[in-house]
This record gives sequence, structure tokens and C-alpha cells, in this order.
Amino acid sequence: MYQVYVLKSKIKDYHYVWMTDNIQRRLQQHNEWKNKSTKAYLPFEMIYTENLENSKQAREREKFLKSWVGRKFIKELMG
Repeated sequence: MYQVYVLKSKIKDYHYVWMTDNIQRRLQQHNEWKNKSTKAYLPFEMIYTENLENSKQAREREKFLKSWVGRKFIKELMG
């Protein structure tokens, strides 16, 4: 099982979309400064997750969420 997730920075107007096979580990890694691309935006909260059957489906959903339409969907989640 894979998950696509969206993190929202608690201090800046920034969100991060990615996929993983272990959602708890990834959130911990993000909040413990172990991801260079998100360090400047700590701390994070999880605002969206979606379970998918395999990595191919997860990658496609991730691509969608990074597209213009997907970013619009995320903006609505962020309020």
C-alpha cells in the first residue's frame, strides 16, 4: 500500500506533495529536519492523505496533485 500526502507548513504559506509506503516515518522525517527541500518550512501538519494500491497509482495521483488542477484542490484544503 502506498500513500500520497500533502503537508502544510505551520509557519509559511507552503505545501508539499509526495508519496510514500510509510506515512508515519515520512512525517517524522520531515519534522526532524531530515528532508532538505522542506527544512525551511518546519513544522508541518498533514492535511491530506490518500491510500493507493501500488507505486504506479500513487505516482500518477502525486502528479495530478502537483498539476494546476491539483494545486487548486490543495488550495481549497488549506482554506
